[in-house]
Amino acid sequence: MIKWNKITIFALVTAFIFGIVLYNGVDQARKINLGLDLQGGFEVLYQAVASTDAELTRENLQSTVAAIEERINRLGVAEPSIDIEANNRIRVQLAGIAEQDEARAIIGTTAKLEFVAPDGQVVMTGKDLKSNAKYVPDEINQPTVAISFQEPSLFADVTRTYLNQVLAIVLDGEVISAPKIQVVISDGNAVITGMSSVAEANKLALLLNSGSLPLELQEVNSTSVGASLGQIALEKAMYALVIGLILIVLYMIFYYRVPGLVAVISLVAYIYLVISLFVILDFTMTLPGIAAILLGIGMAVDANILTYERVREELKKGKTVLSSVITGSKKSLTTILDANITTILAAAVLFIFGSGPIKGFALTLIISIVVSMFTAVLISRWLLLLLAQSNIIKNTELFGAKRGELK
Repeated sequence: MIKWNKITIFALVTAFIFGIVLYNGVDQARKINLGLDLQGGFEVLYQAVASTDAELTRENLQSTVAAIEERINRLGVAEPSIDIEANNRIRVQLAGIAEQDEARAIIGTTAKLEFVAPDGQVVMTGKDLKSNAKYVPDEINQPTVAISFQEPSLFADVTRTYLNQVLAIVLDGEVISAPKIQVVISDGNAVITGMSSVAEANKLALLLNSGSLPLELQEVNSTSVGASLGQIALEKAMYALVIGLILIVLYMIFYYRVPGLVAVISLVAYIYLVISLFVILDFTMTLPGIAAILLGIGMAVDANILTYERVREELKKGKTVLSSVITGSKKSLTTILDANITTILAAAVLFIFGSGPIKGFALTLIISIVVSMFTAVLISRWLLLLLAQSNIIKNTELFGAKRGELK
């Protein structure tokens, strides 16, 4: 007797999966952040060295990374990647940025600001400033930078001590302005003059706001990827993904028949869930990440194949479709878990000891495998069990088991 309620549930679940994919699958995919290898950008590797004010420690490396991140955020770059490598190097990846030379100069500039009295004494530094420096034009429309001090009384004492004298403003050892103190400034507000352009004033304001770098940075190497090259890489990756999916779908349906169709349904759910997780977790997609997703697709299909082969073995023993599906699913579960867990462990090792793209590949692979286990072990098996319980399929050939092979 055919159980139509099981068939109805199967149809509704299948319609829901394909419906939600068709409804917003493309929109979800467009929300994924692309790495520099897919949309262009550049990567710089810095060697961190101790400065006169800071030793080369893990804490100072982390402080330097925080200062670099603050500068990049003020540049307006989305999803920067900043990693510490080998305890003395910092790798910076910026995707989708056009002015690479300007960004490189801002990232690696120490921005050590000092206020030097006529007798050579440093009376204040950039640490005494508030982070609200900004460009303002003066009366004759010349660029200046307005600054404020955290302790107005300290600046008032300096202006009172050196009244009618020159107070040099030195940035990275270079005098950028040497104003003469004409009045005592008690409110802690002043302006820096001497900039030749608005761009120079804006750059100085950005550096002052983001603070100085605790450690000095020496550029080791850099890699640049043009926007057109990144677009070509993305197109080729998508082309490979589509071709691979088409071949997998054709093979599964041709060789495993009805179970192959169920595998395709769960594969669609897998791809949608992975894309949605990337959007929710705000991950950045790179070429290694796409490779990890393809590997996850292979793991998902492999889990289905293990189950279906066990089901076929049970069918060849002369068991019913329902009994074969239940027994085959149980027998394949241990093998599937072993294969996926060992892969997750290997990916975890790559994530812990790797860096840059290797970490991205490992993390994407872990997510892909976890999702593939969910779709292959739960969704695919449940859908196959619904069909077996419905009694609508009695021909074993629809499960890939020929009549001549049955006992």
